[in-house]
Amino acid sequence: MVMARGELTDDEWSLIDPHLPLGERGPIPDLRRQFNAVMWRFRTGSPWRDLPAEYGPWSTVYDRFRSWATTGVFEELMQAMIAEAAARGQADLDLVSVDSTTVRAHHHAAGMVMAPELLEALEKAAEQEKGLRQRGKTPETANPATTGNAKTNAGGYDGGAEYG
Repeated sequence: MVMARGELTDDEWSLIDPHLPLGERGPIPDLRRQFNAVMWRFRTGSPWRDLPAEYGPWSTVYDRFRSWATTGVFEELMQAMIAEAAARGQADLDLVSVDSTTVRAHHHAAGMVMAPELLEALEKAAEQEKGLRQRGKTPETANPATTGNAKTNAGGYDGGAEYG
């Protein structure tokens, strides 16, 4: 098979091949050709039906893609490639880019580890602030016993008083 532009080299394929499962029945498929077909489809943005004939029937490639996607093959492959790059000293996380205008994740999703006491204090402060906003109060007017700058209270938490 003549390697077209954008297809996997032998070295690249040797890293990917061990992570792709074979089907449970039928003839052994040409996984490299099917993987290249999936890459072609996403690189070009073309519909599945426009897959070039040299990759085989589009429906076969699509079925293989769906199987890999639903069974977590791509996630496992990504983790394996990151681990391999890290082992080789080639992982450069400075190249990671996230558009924060559309990304919202709970701190558990990011793997954030926090002392239980700090988490409890932050959750309590958030609930207090939520209650104050609903009643139109600020931390200073809600508790007349507090004096001085609100930033010195609760370990530097000012409850958004500057904005209310």
